[in-house]
Amino acid sequence: MDRAAGGEMLWSPYELDNVFPAESFRQVFNGEVFHVPGNLNNTYCRPVTCDDVSCSAVEMCTYETASPLCCRTAIQHPSKHEARGIIMWHSEVLSPCALRSIIRQSRDIKNTSGIAAGYQQANVVILHKDLADDFEAFCRVNSSPLPLLYRSKCGEWSCGPLATGSDIREDCPEYCVFENGKLMKKISSLSSFTPQLADMVTFYLGCSFGFEAALKAAGVPVRNVEQGKNVSMYKTSVPCIGTGRFHCPMVVSMRPVPEDKLDAAAQCTHVIPLAHGGPVHIGHPKLLGIHDLSRPDYGDPVDVCSGDVPVFWACGVTGVEAVQSCKPALAFTHSPGCMFITDQKAETVSPLTLEPTQCPLTFCISQNPQLYSMASKRAVQQIQAIEELVVEDPGARGIRALFLQDELLKACLSLSHSSSVLITTGFPTHYMHNPPEETDGPPGAIAMAAMLQALRKEVVIVTDKRALEMNQHIMLDAVKKGVIKTAVPVISFQSNGPDSALHFLCRDGDPTKPRFDHLVAIERSGRAADGNYYNMRGVNIRHLVDPIDDLFTTASTIAGITTTGIGDGGNELGMGKVKAAVKSYMPNGNLIACDVGADFAITAGVSNWGGYAVACALYVLSLCPIHWRYLQRGLGLSPTPDQQSLWSACLPTIAKEEDMLHILVKYGVRSGKTANLGLEVDGLTFHPYHSDIIQRLRHLTLA
Repeated sequence: MDRAAGGEMLWSPYELDNVFPAESFRQVFNGEVFHVPGNLNNTYCRPVTCDDVSCSAVEMCTYETASPLCCRTAIQHPSKHEARGIIMWHSEVLSPCALRSIIRQSRDIKNTSGIAAGYQQANVVILHKDLADDFEAFCRVNSSPLPLLYRSKCGEWSCGPLATGSDIREDCPEYCVFENGKLMKKISSLSSFTPQLADMVTFYLGCSFGFEAALKAAGVPVRNVEQGKNVSMYKTSVPCIGTGRFHCPMVVSMRPVPEDKLDAAAQCTHVIPLAHGGPVHIGHPKLLGIHDLSRPDYGDPVDVCSGDVPVFWACGVTGVEAVQSCKPALAFTHSPGCMFITDQKAETVSPLTLEPTQCPLTFCISQNPQLYSMASKRAVQQIQAIEELVVEDPGARGIRALFLQDELLKACLSLSHSSSVLITTGFPTHYMHNPPEETDGPPGAIAMAAMLQALRKEVVIVTDKRALEMNQHIMLDAVKKGVIKTAVPVISFQSNGPDSALHFLCRDGDPTKPRFDHLVAIERSGRAADGNYYNMRGVNIRHLVDPIDDLFTTASTIAGITTTGIGDGGNELGMGKVKAAVKSYMPNGNLIACDVGADFAITAGVSNWGGYAVACALYVLSLCPIHWRYLQRGLGLSPTPDQQSLWSACLPTIAKEEDMLHILVKYGVRSGKTANLGLEVDGLTFHPYHSDIIQRLRHLTLA
């Protein structure tokens, strides 16, 4: 390559044959032939400075086409005039080899997003050899932000498996130089550091630019490329798994995605783990500790279009943060957005060909703040089958009319993201007996608590003060019988003023400091529109019920608290979400319908079955690799066999649930429909009705 008088690069015919891809075509100017990149669409061409302004060749080389992209190369026009040629701005048709050659000769490329479409790009971290093993271990346990493509030998400039003829000292558009963890400067070449690099190791780490072509192929707009910007990158409050001297927060990249394209974006990136894989968060940035999307820590602010949802992927700039945390005497990285372009084709897999276990699906589980979750198509199908099972109606109560599909799925996705859960139960339907409670509710509550406990969630049960001591004894007996591993605190709530619920739910009554992030009501008396509480026969039992509904109504005003109601008749707390159906289809519906709704309303033939279903669905989600990875933000390792065994041991069993009923009978708790004191719930004997449902639930869950 030569340089023209004005400093422009001129390619010789030999160089053209070696750097342009096969799809280039030949075009004739003044009867002489030279190569031009194949497709002039989206290409801007201008003449190189020439002393002879009347040169017809220069005029013929002028094209009026679209605005330029960020990469340029020059093609020499073969004529007698010195410094004659055209500047080609069309990086998408150039081979990686051509682009690396251009980067070495010109520093006009300011970021590599949107170029080398279909090829893998790499983040770069260069460290002293003494730190190399620790950094590799750090990459292994944080593989989503730091997918390791290649570790060089000490002092190796090339990376044979990734790119032929490469030189890491020259092939990134810009580099960062760190001394003792501080960024000292950004430079366009590392050649001046060649002596120091002889004792250093280069790590090539996957980059999300490698999945941009897959996004486009799936019909997902890449907003930063559309806007001619670098991608937005942010430091988060999510700590990476520390190893050796490397401890740092994860960095994420953000791409706004239309809501109806979320599944496509998750599916086409999930199958490219070397480009960070699928998203690690979808929704409000504050859940990652990001306070202002318009002020990225790295890259450019990207405009979010109406209907877009912020989608966050793990980012290799985490390596830059790792270098700063380690504080090595000298280290280098690429400058964020200025990647190393490899010769490796980026994977593209059609979402239509994905197996159910490898096909992510996205679901909105909160709007305040906005949060989406993910699970595999296979896990979703399992949970839908569980949901269908527990809505069976052997008592012929017509509860199918209250059924909303996927409420179980979305409630359990939300519970899976939670850290602290408050459960309430207790329906004193037998006002003529002491105690007035029924056998539906407590078994399902304890089944949920057992699984949540195994998943390391904090769990508290709240019930009526009148029944507090009895329920505390029931909990202790459940532990002795092995129904639940550890006793869950059982407390009561009393309303002593307008802010009682707020102070109960939040520390110091501060709505920004909730104690619980999910409330679950199972077979809990629900307040009707007239302020009273009714059993299914229309009898007012208000005198037996504490105002736990206030917790749900207050929770609906607090960002970050989600609610779920589980019921089998429509008069239960939370079932206000389906009160129109209750009034239309249930006996005494206009009178008894609960007026207090929940974010999710799970309908079951017997409420206990809904609790069992929650426990089973949580287990299914925990064993779903797609959901587990998303829940862990792509960090750490998969669940161990010991963890999986612990979770499976907490699933409902026929033996445990029979023991639970024996405990309730011991305390005089009766069947809801018949008031029988025996192994019966809602008029259905434990054998065969409830035992059969439990057995079938386990079959679906463990399949």
